[in-house]
Amino acid sequence: MNYADFVRRFDESKESLFHQIYQDNRDIIKIKKEATAIKNFEKIFDAVFRITYEKGFQAMTMRDLSRETQLSMGALYAYFQSKDELLTIIQRQGRTMIKRVLESHCTPKDSPLKKLTTVVKAHLFLSELAKPWFYFNFMEAKNLSDTEREAILASEAYTETILFEILEDGEQKGVFQAGNHMLTASIIKAMQQEWYLKRWKYTRRNVSVDDYAACVLGFIESYCVKQEGKL
Repeated sequence: MNYADFVRRFDESKESLFHQIYQDNRDIIKIKKEATAIKNFEKIFDAVFRITYEKGFQAMTMRDLSRETQLSMGALYAYFQSKDELLTIIQRQGRTMIKRVLESHCTPKDSPLKKLTTVVKAHLFLSELAKPWFYFNFMEAKNLSDTEREAILASEAYTETILFEILEDGEQKGVFQAGNHMLTASIIKAMQQEWYLKRWKYTRRNVSVDDYAACVLGFIESYCVKQEGKL
């Protein structure tokens, strides 16, 4: 799987992602037409990412958002009651998106090598496709409530646990070397975050996400995989 393959597959599920946002927030959304709600949620999210990249979420006003989306203040409040509520929706759906993508790209019958390759690539490719979302979620985590911050930590632990379990399974099957697999999973996670947090650096060096994924997998291969195994 390369990035182009991933994009084609993800595009098919993009509408379902915003459908899920609508379904998960039916108790607060005042818009009855789902198609309208889905279209405007995508518009709202994109506007939030553009504005906060320039000035930060806390500095963003509802008037900024109204001007950027070309939706009235009243129309915006039909989707959420406050900026804090909007922040929670965006953060929660970001976590849901990661979980759905990782689960849909990795099946139990896959070999440990294929699982590891697929999970690493899927996470990197998703962070490239949805880089404003990833960057926003990371940078704005400090503005969350204690409950939501705990959810962020749980989400990070979830992705590390997936990697850990693959490495553990691979060791038991004689594919991966013995080692501190939780520490290794944490380091792999850090390499994944490096891609979207310092994207500008790799753009200047003409490094594509496919190039970066291949490099990360090369490090994993040299450290984790037994001599006779290959990623």
